[in-house]
Amino acid sequence: MKFVCDGRILSDAALTVSKACAVKTITPILECVKLHAENDGLTLTAYDGEISIEKKIVAEVLEEGELCVNGKTFADFVGKIADFEVVIASDEKGISIRYADSESYMQSLPATDFPRIGEYSQEGKNFFATKESELKNLIAKTIFCCATDESRPILKGCLLESKQGELMATALDGFRMAYTTCEAGEGSGEIKLVCPARTLVEISRMLDGDEELKIYADKNLLFVAVKDTIITSRLYAGEFVKKEHIYPTAFTTVVKVKRAELIDSVERASVLIRGDKNNLITFDIKPGKIVINANSEMGKVEETVSSELEGKELKIAMNGKYLLDALKALSADTIVISFNTPVSPFTLENEGEGRSQYLILPVRAGNS
Repeated sequence: MKFVCDGRILSDAALTVSKACAVKTITPILECVKLHAENDGLTLTAYDGEISIEKKIVAEVLEEGELCVNGKTFADFVGKIADFEVVIASDEKGISIRYADSESYMQSLPATDFPRIGEYSQEGKNFFATKESELKNLIAKTIFCCATDESRPILKGCLLESKQGELMATALDGFRMAYTTCEAGEGSGEIKLVCPARTLVEISRMLDGDEELKIYADKNLLFVAVKDTIITSRLYAGEFVKKEHIYPTAFTTVVKVKRAELIDSVERASVLIRGDKNNLITFDIKPGKIVINANSEMGKVEETVSSELEGKELKIAMNGKYLLDALKALSADTIVISFNTPVSPFTLENEGEGRSQYLILPVRAGNS
């Protein structure tokens, strides 16, 4: 294999695909990027057992071939020579990288050892469509509620449902839940799948326009192509928690409050509880106001925020970080927070618009 290409283009491609390289694995090939030089281009591919990222760039191919190199090392190195034209050639043991008047050498592995996850194809697959900007916004508003531990693997994913011109996303980690919807374009019918959160993060990073995007699903795989980059991901199997089983249908305390004022107050309170296990903040909800309290070894905060109360007065404790995450994901000037009891889940949403809804479990004051 031998090819010549622009160093900056190569660096950008290597950085993109290396995000799908495995870390600290007993299978070294999963830590690699596969380089495949053919015709008038170079294709870079990485796969860690769950997600595959493939990107094709223009290159002058002098000798066709393919091999694998350590992805993180290759991406870091070519990032340092991005200002040069790069010539890469292979022999039986590795690759030589020539740039300007210099030459470096890197070990390689045979491409025959590199696993295959599935071919990207539109034929015979179910799909849903939406605008890139809509999907990017949907991902940002839900992804932070996905679980990060392995106790319930399916909760490390986000439930995506497409039906009747609408795309819905649900994520939860056992302590909070996010539910967001956006408009969907024409698709192949109703689709329901659970996509790994990190796959959605990588898809979101590629989205920077407002073009229509089609996402294909086939059995346990998801495929999406954005420009010259293809992401293929395994999907989680199993039954996802149903939103309607945990989202309250009625409330006894409903509060309307200015979002910006509440964010500022909770952020100030969070300074003193930073590092505490529960990040505990207490709301004392009274007619016309919410009294916000936070206590720690560092000190105490007590602030009052104006609000409109409908229903009963209530005192409730919660995780301040979970509250801030939801507040910042909402967008309206005024938000609605709805409660039942001090130990029941409460919800947050924009006033007059229910496209984004958040549910948070309170913290029992006795556990603080």
